Amino acid sequence: MNDELSQQIKMLPEDPGVYQYFDTTGKIIYVGKAKNLKKRVSSYFNKEHTDSNKTRVLVKNIVVLKYIVVDTEYDALLLENTLIKKHQPRYNILLKDDKTYPWICIKNEPYPRVFSTRILIKDGSQYFGPYPSGDLMYLLLNLIRGLYQLRNCSLLLTQNNIENNKFKVCLEYHLNNCKGPCVGKQTSSDYAQDIADVKEILKGNSTIVLKHLESNMYQHAAKLEFERAESYKRKIELLKSYQSKSTVVSSLVTNVDVFSYADDMQSAYVNFMRVVNGAIVHLHTIELKKKLDETREELISYAIVDFRTRHASYFKDVLLPFEIELNIPEVLFSIPQRGDKKSLLDLSQKNVEQFKRDKQKQIELTDPETHINRIMQQMMKDLRLTVEPRLIECFDNSNIQGEYAVSAMTVFRNGKPSKKDYRHFNVKTVIGPDDFATMEEVVYRRYKRVLEENLEMPQLIVIDGGKGQLGAALNSLEKLGLRGKVGIIGIAKRLEEIYFPGDSIPLYLDKRGESLKIIQQIRDEAHRFGVTHHRQKRSKAIIKTELDDIKGISTKTSESLLKYFKSVANIKQKSEAELSEIIGLSKAKLILNHFKVQ
Repeated sequence: MNDELSQQIKMLPEDPGVYQYFDTTGKIIYVGKAKNLKKRVSSYFNKEHTDSNKTRVLVKNIVVLKYIVVDTEYDALLLENTLIKKHQPRYNILLKDDKTYPWICIKNEPYPRVFSTRILIKDGSQYFGPYPSGDLMYLLLNLIRGLYQLRNCSLLLTQNNIENNKFKVCLEYHLNNCKGPCVGKQTSSDYAQDIADVKEILKGNSTIVLKHLESNMYQHAAKLEFERAESYKRKIELLKSYQSKSTVVSSLVTNVDVFSYADDMQSAYVNFMRVVNGAIVHLHTIELKKKLDETREELISYAIVDFRTRHASYFKDVLLPFEIELNIPEVLFSIPQRGDKKSLLDLSQKNVEQFKRDKQKQIELTDPETHINRIMQQMMKDLRLTVEPRLIECFDNSNIQGEYAVSAMTVFRNGKPSKKDYRHFNVKTVIGPDDFATMEEVVYRRYKRVLEENLEMPQLIVIDGGKGQLGAALNSLEKLGLRGKVGIIGIAKRLEEIYFPGDSIPLYLDKRGESLKIIQQIRDEAHRFGVTHHRQKRSKAIIKTELDDIKGISTKTSESLLKYFKSVANIKQKSEAELSEIIGLSKAKLILNHFKVQ
């Protein structure tokens, strides 16, 4: 940090504001907000940031600091949002999805047009959306065109041009789709009232528009203008029909904004749902690319300001999945625990989780390497590892009262099964049903061989079992000098607890998260692989024991009979001649005499 920057930080005010960091080229590389500018900016330079390499790199590149003081923290958040969108700094949150979705534009011009667009122009026009479904957007546009006779031409309808008779009415006027403002047949105040109603509909507040239409209908009916009253009645029916197509969730919930949150290592996802008079009138999810290991509170706060600014929200009731430090004047944030509002929050959460899964599946198909890298990073974080678990080996034991004891090892590479590397172990030193001793023997044998033959060492060992099995595996690693050099965890089946060495309190991973799913998958593979081998060994042992009771019949003879006749039951039913063809007359007589005695 240079002397000028150091001196500037010392002189910073302790007020709310926005700070901007510039690099040597004079380019803005980061914009941030603060409740207390001096404390927040100083924190960047007073810490070593050992937990975040990205933040360390940012601080090294800061050459110039500029700041703007505002009245409140909320003002700072609004200004931060505006500056990030304007400058797109390298280290700031990146909003990902607005380029692909359509908007409805109310053009900033005399007698404004209302139309769909995918391009946002900063000319004072108002934009509503974005709409994730084109069907919903066109439903709204068709509703507006059915309710109001708005122009769709691009003429410059200034008062001077209209008074000078610059234009003539077109076919739209004769089709009754436009009232002819271009020739003065509709006043600007009448047109402005229609546009005001359109804005209310686009905000989801159709109740005000309904009251306005009903008022006009009754006025014309009172004046015996029945044709005009009938036209307003048709508009009321059209608007009510549109309302009925909205997703009704609860008639008890009115005027509320709902936000939910999900994330992975690279991105955060925030769903916004607006409910008006018990119906969902808008639902949209955005993706935010993380840049500096931002907290979930910071990310959802940014999204809340962005959504509410974009949609000109005035609702005072906002539902959230967790607490945040954000103060918006006259807005009440709440975390519902039960009832209709909790159901709304759950619905929003379901949508954001689905959006996240869709994004991940898309990346998995189009960019498998990025998909694997993300999962490995997430597992490394969730399981407190120092390296990515590219190679995982998992152990599971199978036995019945200590008999036919076997152990299985399954292997995952880059989150996928590597079946050619699976291994079976026949337990050699353990007598009786001792699961801990079996685990200790097998783990010792496996990694003794890995060391002796210089094989690839896994980054993570998964033990099927709780603290006891994990402790037994650790004993083997201790003997081999590997304890602390390779990651190891235990997973207990009942509640899917994850146990770590030296920690008696288990970790509960997100049941919907990919880290737990991969651990469960490799554990289930180990169980399946071990049980299959155990059954084969047990079956062979049972068959072998029954035939070995016959004096003079060798193991090789037994195998020949079983290979030909498939089972002992079939052998018992064969005649002397049939058996003689396979093993000779003398051995056939021994077998027949044995089974006759039984």
